[in-house]
Amino acid sequence: MLEAFLSLTLPPIVRCPLKYYHSDRDHCLLQSPIVRFFAVDFQDQSCLSLSSLFITMSMFRRRGSQRQQQEQEHHELHPESKINELKAALGPLSGCSLLYCTDACLKRYLEARNWNVEKAKKMLEETLAWRSTYKPEEIRWNEIAKEGETGKVFKANFHDRFGRTVLIMRPGRQNTTSMDNQIKHLVYLIENAILYLPEGQEEMVWLIDFTGWSLRTNVSIKTARETINILQNHYPQRLAVAFLYSPPRLFEAFWKVVKYFLDPKTFHKVKFVYLKNKESVALMESCFDVDNLPTEFGGKATMKYDHEEFSRLMIQDDVKTAKFWGLDKITLVETNGHATPALVA
Repeated sequence: MLEAFLSLTLPPIVRCPLKYYHSDRDHCLLQSPIVRFFAVDFQDQSCLSLSSLFITMSMFRRRGSQRQQQEQEHHELHPESKINELKAALGPLSGCSLLYCTDACLKRYLEARNWNVEKAKKMLEETLAWRSTYKPEEIRWNEIAKEGETGKVFKANFHDRFGRTVLIMRPGRQNTTSMDNQIKHLVYLIENAILYLPEGQEEMVWLIDFTGWSLRTNVSIKTARETINILQNHYPQRLAVAFLYSPPRLFEAFWKVVKYFLDPKTFHKVKFVYLKNKESVALMESCFDVDNLPTEFGGKATMKYDHEEFSRLMIQDDVKTAKFWGLDKITLVETNGHATPALVA
């Protein structure tokens, strides 16, 4: 009866004696409980070819993958039910957590976890716990201004063709050694970039210029890992693409280690681009107006970082940030000649 059942449910396959499996793949399959069930020894001492069974199982897996992809596409087009489900699972929120957990925010966490509500809930709760202790919305420019003196990371004064905020990073201008302050500086700029995204835009772009980069100026593996952890786990779906522009060969050794900390979604957002590579040039031109793009990235514009001017803009933004989060009880603190907003206890 089992033989008859298999003949109806599986496509025509070649039979062979059970003792003759011909490949390592067959040997691995033989260890599977499912294969052990099907690969029975009939009265004629023959059984289903394990390789054929492997093909059949692969076919069913592909069908399952296609079905999962269709479900994800449906959720992306009609996310309301999943968002409401996640909202109910989270329960009542208040304060900054309530402001943070907008419908758009919940959608990003659902997308990051393939629309699995339970996994998205866990991820979001971990972010809320992190935000309650790290308090990124309370970081002010005067706390991290020293990190920005060389312009190693700053918000560009232009957007890409899709209206996304651009952060420019120049690791060759590293000027400090404190991992905590370096990460705090980056978190501050990420929060700032997000808060001032154009309406309807959710993502930012990173442009990374390797001019002057060396092992001496390179951040540690520990710092890179912690940065990746924060970006992936607490700012999901915020990075559209990171362009690594003409990285030196020496960087490849560092990248071989760092890339293993990236999840697949983030990994595919990292693009290596090179000045004389036609595909790289086309990619950059598809994302940026070359008249706005600095020459360091193959454009025509001149990039000049003015720390005094950038500090003035960030101080203005701090006032807006405090107001957005309901933290607008601020006073002005004199820091390096600047009047800087600071929270009042």
